[in-house]
Amino acid sequence: MSTVAPLSTVDPPREWRGLVDLGEMRALVGDAVARGAARQWAVDDLDWAALRPERLTRNDRSAVRFLTFIEDHIPGYLTYFLELFPLTGAESVEEFCFNREYFRFLVAWAYDEERHATVLTRYQVDAGITDADTLMVDLAEEGRKKFTLPHGEPVQAFTYALVQEKATQLFYQRFREVVREPLLRDLLSRLARDEARHFAFYSRLVEAYVARHGLARTVPDLKDVLASFKMPLADTLRGYWRWSLQMADDVGYDHTEAYDALVRLVNGFGDSRGEASAADLAEFAHRLRGIEPGR
Repeated sequence: MSTVAPLSTVDPPREWRGLVDLGEMRALVGDAVARGAARQWAVDDLDWAALRPERLTRNDRSAVRFLTFIEDHIPGYLTYFLELFPLTGAESVEEFCFNREYFRFLVAWAYDEERHATVLTRYQVDAGITDADTLMVDLAEEGRKKFTLPHGEPVQAFTYALVQEKATQLFYQRFREVVREPLLRDLLSRLARDEARHFAFYSRLVEAYVARHGLARTVPDLKDVLASFKMPLADTLRGYWRWSLQMADDVGYDHTEAYDALVRLVNGFGDSRGEASAADLAEFAHRLRGIEPGR
């Protein structure tokens, strides 16, 4: 009678794109999902009676509108990841099992992001920024646009998500520092904490990939992500660049600060074989940010 090795010990075929040990992936997803479940909050948990719309500046209102468009596009983001990591038609059992574990995280992540969209939508209406019918049409106009990324390698999708989640977390934190409206301050704190959890998962996932495949193989893919990085909807949302630059000026925010999180992760692998690659990525990221070498 033959025996079958546990999936966590199977060495995936060369063409499999699962990328990390299946047992480790199961543990990473399990931890992320458990942490999310322990920190869940509901839209009705906010003290809506504390809303003071008169304390909102014109820039505050504009930023909330912008953020609602970004968060409400969750169906598009989720579709992208499900297409890149399919379950139906997976090339091997190992690839299916990896994608199945990742699906568990994606469902939990999508639930968080859908809550973000819901709470921002309600905030707009309750604060008198817009009315429900107008907002529904505006979100539909943008929501039906397809979300894509110029990356075909799974590790690049993970890296994009790592940088994007950190950048979003940083923006929410900076925005909270300048807001005077109490309910919005509470809301931004909750959103930032959620994004920090998402960032932590992708950091561990990319770290697991680097540990398995090495810096020499990984760094070129990471550099490609940074070289072409744009925040979500940069190419589809009407007025995106004017809008985003205005918000960045208002809150003192630069999304390229998030690149440092990736550099720190790679620097953790700086051994005799990887130091050159780690330094190469750090120098590359600094050039993109306009930072002089050595700083």
